Amino acid sequence: MNLILDLGNTRAKVAKVNRYGIVALEAFNYDQLERLAQFTHHHEAYKGIIIGSVIDIEAPIVKEIINFLPQKPLILTHKTLIPIINNYQTPETLGLDRLAAAVGANNNFPHSNVLVIDIGTAITYDLINSNGVYLGGNISPGINIRLKALNAFTSKLPLVEANFRSPLFGTNTIEAIQAGTFHGITAEIDGIIEKFMTIYPNLTVILTGGDANNFAQNLKNAIFVNFNIVIEGLNSILEYNKNAENK
Repeated sequence: MNLILDLGNTRAKVAKVNRYGIVALEAFNYDQLERLAQFTHHHEAYKGIIIGSVIDIEAPIVKEIINFLPQKPLILTHKTLIPIINNYQTPETLGLDRLAAAVGANNNFPHSNVLVIDIGTAITYDLINSNGVYLGGNISPGINIRLKALNAFTSKLPLVEANFRSPLFGTNTIEAIQAGTFHGITAEIDGIIEKFMTIYPNLTVILTGGDANNFAQNLKNAIFVNFNIVIEGLNSILEYNKNAENK
C-alpha cells in the first residue's frame, strides 16, 4: 500500500493506493490536520509515501504534515526521477501538479499524444507526446480570476458569482458577465483542443480539476474526465523511484 499526498493551495488530497488502484481517497482543508493525520495511519508500514506540493516544501504547514507521517516520504521536486522525459525549458518553475498530471496521463494512455486540461483557479494545458515526452503547455486564468479581474479593473462592473448554466448571452449586466466568462472559457478550451488536433489528429484529451464537470458537458470535443490524474501520476513516480532503488 502506498500513501499519496497531493498538497494544493487550499486543501490536500490524500489517497491510499495498492496495485489495483485507489482504495481510499479524501480531501482535507488545512485546518483539518488532525483528521488528515488519522487518515494516514495504517495497520502496516506503507511500501512508500510521496508528497507532491504546490506549496513551498519549507512552509510550516508542509513541515507539520511531514512530521506526523508514519515514515519518511519521497518529496517530489524538479530533480526527482520521473518515468517521462521533461522538455520544459525551466523545469524548476513547472508546477509539480502539472508534472504529476503529465505522468498520470502518460501512464493511462501510453504511446498516445495526450493533452491534460486542469480547470481550477488557473486553467492549465499540458501536452505529452506518444514518445512519453512532456513538451510544455499553457496557463490561463480560471473563471473566478476572470470575474474578480472584471470587477477590479473596471469602475462599474460588479463582482458576481459564476453561473455554469449561463445562457449564451445576458439580458442584464450580471448575466452578461456570467455568460461572457463561462462561454468564453468553453470557447477557449474547444479552440485550443482544435488547434492541438491540427498537429496531433489522434489527440487524447483529459479534463481534471475542481471545475472540470462544470465545463465537460458543454465542450464539443470528446474528452475523458479524471479527477485523480495527479494522484495517479504521483503514485507512478513513487513506483518508478522504488524500482530504481531496487536495481
